[in-house]
Amino acid sequence: MINKNRMHLSSMSSLIAKGLNIYVNKAEFGFNEHHQNEAINYMRFARSKRIIRLKTIDSCFEDLKDSRLVEETFTVDEVRDMLDGLQLVVRGEVETELINTAHTNVLLLRQLFSQAEKFYLRLQTDISELENRELLEQVAEFENTEFKNPNKTNQEISKPKLAPLNEGGVSELLNKEISRLQEENNKLKGRLRTLETQAMGALDEKTRAERALKDLQKMATHSQEITSLEDTVAALQEDYQKSLSVNAASQRDLQDNLVSAKHDLLRVQEQLSLAEKELDRKFQQTSAYRNMKEILTKKNEQIKDIRKRLSKYESDE
Repeated sequence: MINKNRMHLSSMSSLIAKGLNIYVNKAEFGFNEHHQNEAINYMRFARSKRIIRLKTIDSCFEDLKDSRLVEETFTVDEVRDMLDGLQLVVRGEVETELINTAHTNVLLLRQLFSQAEKFYLRLQTDISELENRELLEQVAEFENTEFKNPNKTNQEISKPKLAPLNEGGVSELLNKEISRLQEENNKLKGRLRTLETQAMGALDEKTRAERALKDLQKMATHSQEITSLEDTVAALQEDYQKSLSVNAASQRDLQDNLVSAKHDLLRVQEQLSLAEKELDRKFQQTSAYRNMKEILTKKNEQIKDIRKRLSKYESDE
């Protein structure tokens, strides 16, 4: 009996120890061992990428030392030029790594969201928690603890693809809930079709009643419309007569203005002609005009004399 109690106590102790171990593992990040292993795999991936990028940055400095630092003294401009070039290279490397890290995180979220959508779940994220200093320190401490042992760091952990659970209570409950929602959806669709049929009948009756009411209103207002149309025609005729008289008066005014404009034009042309004649007469009376006329006369006589001589020489030949 005592031996049985001892065996029972030892089994209970082992179960408690296993439970405490599982609780400690869950307490590190707040989820089970499988998900914790997935987090460790991602941290290992990010750690390797970070080490590669740091080595690349170190190589940038080494290249600068080997290629540029070959003299003992440098001017301020040379130092500034070297630092500017190094800044561009390091900035490009850091920017590339940050962009790649952001895109990698988006791909990781895509895997999680794809699994959730298969079970019609909507995951939510709290962006503010990403800058929680306490949680970030916990992650850093966990990483240091996890990768402190070189043997544990080099150990490869299986990396199965994330996949939704096909068996278990959660899947069964979700399937039942989906079936229940589908049944309710079908019932609601049936009720909706019935209500649509009733609504269409009520709309048809309403349409017939409106048509009958419109016919009665048309018959009642027919005589009023005729009277209104007669008044409108009479008003239009009166307006037309007024417009005709206004147009005739405006046409006479235009003709008078045209005749007056023609008379003014003739008067101006006559004044312009007189002014040109007077200007010509005054110009002929000037000494410059007379001198020019005498010069032209002499030139013409000289030309005539030259032509006579030329004709004489041609006849002699």
